[in-house]
Amino acid sequence: MVSYIVSRVVVLLFGTLYPAYASYKAVKTRNVKEYVKWMMYWIVFALFTCVETVTDIFSSLIPFYYEAKILFIFWLLSPWTRGSSYIYRKFVHPTLSKKEKEIDEYIATASDKGYQTLKRVSKNGLTIAANAVVTSAIMGQSSLVDHIRQYANSPEADKEKAISSKEEMETQRETETEKEEESTTIETDSVDNRVMEKHLQQEQEEPPVQTRRRRRRDLNKEVEEDSNRQTSSKMSGHHSGRQTRHSTRSSNY
Repeated sequence: MVSYIVSRVVVLLFGTLYPAYASYKAVKTRNVKEYVKWMMYWIVFALFTCVETVTDIFSSLIPFYYEAKILFIFWLLSPWTRGSSYIYRKFVHPTLSKKEKEIDEYIATASDKGYQTLKRVSKNGLTIAANAVVTSAIMGQSSLVDHIRQYANSPEADKEKAISSKEEMETQRETETEKEEESTTIETDSVDNRVMEKHLQQEQEEPPVQTRRRRRRDLNKEVEEDSNRQTSSKMSGHHSGRQTRHSTRSSNY
């Protein structure tokens, strides 16, 4: 388990990230030697990953498998061994140059066949999907119609119809009562307006009568005041005559 983890770390760090950064530097500096070196490395590393996916299945049967893989990665990267350039020049380049035409033809035919098969698969998939949608829509409509018919014939539908008819009757009654109330309010408003008009007319007619009454009241008050004054003056004169008589009598004595 430890050897597996160490091998994966070595492959990721030294087999992938470091060569990627070195390739970036080669492209940036436009150094042809470094560019060719790292291109050979990436070709060999791609073949290594393809072989690795198969050999990892049998890793338990191969002794020191992960240790060998770590050593192979360092051998490819080492500037002293130059393992990637050696494998490329000794094995990869000769085999690819011999079978280059066959590989190109195979890739062209595979791409054409793949394009044709993709078109056929897409067409068949679209037709299947369309048929499935149509059939599902038809089945859904038929099922909906059946459900609607069953619901219409069910006693629940009759109850709902009766309830809806009752609600309609109640709404009609409410509207009629509202109309009657509106008419009664209009009539009462008209009666009130008539009464108000009569009161206004009476108020307009009453002022001269009130003035006459006030004048009569004022005259009556003046007459009463005059009579009171006269009585008070008579009483004062009578009292003064008595006093004079009493004084004369007292002088005679």
